[in-house]
Amino acid sequence: MTAKQEKLAALFRQAVVIPVLTIERLEDAVPLAKALVAGGVHVLEVTLRTPVAIPAAQAIISGVPEAVVGIGTILNADDLARAEALGAVFGISPGATPDLLKAAAASALPFAPGIATASELMQALAHGFNLVKFFPAEQSGGIKALRALAGPFPDARFCPTGGIGEANAAAWLAEPNVSAVGGSWPCPAADIRSGNWTGITAMCNRTMKLLKPA
Repeated sequence: MTAKQEKLAALFRQAVVIPVLTIERLEDAVPLAKALVAGGVHVLEVTLRTPVAIPAAQAIISGVPEAVVGIGTILNADDLARAEALGAVFGISPGATPDLLKAAAASALPFAPGIATASELMQALAHGFNLVKFFPAEQSGGIKALRALAGPFPDARFCPTGGIGEANAAAWLAEPNVSAVGGSWPCPAADIRSGNWTGITAMCNRTMKLLKPA
């Protein structure tokens, strides 16, 4: 494992849960991040799914120093460069093209490519990425699929995302090849829209008490 991947693996293990943030309004960015941090969730994935994603990430980086900000939904080398330029700590993609894997391998940014199959995992491993995002996790066969991948790929580690929530996160985290899980359940879209920051903090507190080992 490269030093870059070691850093990411340690960050994910410490995080346990990585909330996947889709921020529609720039003014929500800082209060959302503060609510998550107050609930014990510090490692955040800001997805590039909205027009305000980059300024939202910048606002969190400058306004919430306790937050560790990564950029998600990285689809190409340009997205990767934007994430690195704004000072993100890590990057995550839902999948990976050969061009993206090549760019990420050459980049200084710790990166977790997305995989759903053995062939995709082999491509990621060939480029030096043995910590990957398993996505969409439940829809791609769930824990049984992850266990099947553990046999031929014993050194691979995963951050499953997709279909994971409060009810099944603990089962995923119990798998020895899972470093962390990702999901949007700690910050429901309805709570973000309504500004229910105390509700998000309460959800995060409950989640971390349930999932983080003592």
